Amino acid sequence: MKKIILLFAFITVSFAQAQEIKWVTFDEAMALQKKNPKPIFMDVYTDWCGPCKMLDKNTFQTKEFADYINANYYAVKFNGEGNNEVNYKGKKYANPGYDANRKGRNSMHEFTGFLKVEGYPSMYVLDKKGEIAKVIVGYYQADQLLAELKAI
Repeated sequence: MKKIILLFAFITVSFAQAQEIKWVTFDEAMALQKKNPKPIFMDVYTDWCGPCKMLDKNTFQTKEFADYINANYYAVKFNGEGNNEVNYKGKKYANPGYDANRKGRNSMHEFTGFLKVEGYPSMYVLDKKGEIAKVIVGYYQADQLLAELKAI
């Protein structure tokens, strides 16, 4: 019985420490930015990317990081090989080669090409006017990524 109680307490504490970032689509972030100017933090990922999954689990779930992003940015998760349409600066971007039945790698989204993504994960910071202000490529721990963002 004591082991069950300890396990329950551990699980409760683990969930209490995890925090949720309020993710929106790119188009939603751009619309929100027009009403209330705030920079955009965009995580460009793919479903098959191991470091992307580590970033989600280890970095984005920390309370300090999630609180900072939620307070200072509109947060966007963008699948670099996904099928969502994106509107940016009067141009529509899509993924005409997207195959919903394909497992693993898919075709590159046109917006991914426009951004000139060099690798996954890539994180883009867009300023209050929607201009690309910083690109951060690779896996970062929460404290490392916070330092990068606070230096902008």
